[in-house]
Amino acid sequence: MQIPEFIRKIVVHGRDFSVRFRESAIFAFLRNRYVLTALLFFLWLLLFDQNNLTERRKATREYNQLLEEKEYYKQKIEDDSKRIEELKTDNENLEKFAREQYLMKKDDEDIFIIADE
Repeated sequence: MQIPEFIRKIVVHGRDFSVRFRESAIFAFLRNRYVLTALLFFLWLLLFDQNNLTERRKATREYNQLLEEKEYYKQKIEDDSKRIEELKTDNENLEKFAREQYLMKKDDEDIFIIADE
């Protein structure tokens, strides 16, 4: 049985590559037990540890979202504080707020609520 020519070339070139790789300085560097241990340690930290890359990215994303919410609520508190101050200082605003929000009325008034459908 004859091996096709292109498969034979792949096998021969693969062997040549592996021989050249084993003789290279990179392979000798990677065979050092300290380098290998450090590489395994970093791989463990990046992929399998409790604080791996995906967990760190999730935590960072959540942190940024919480910062945005914090700014939103600060602005909301500031707006509400201004509104409370307006209601405390002006009786007309207080009366308008009570009528709109709590449907309060004077004794001689009738309220008609118009609902949009």
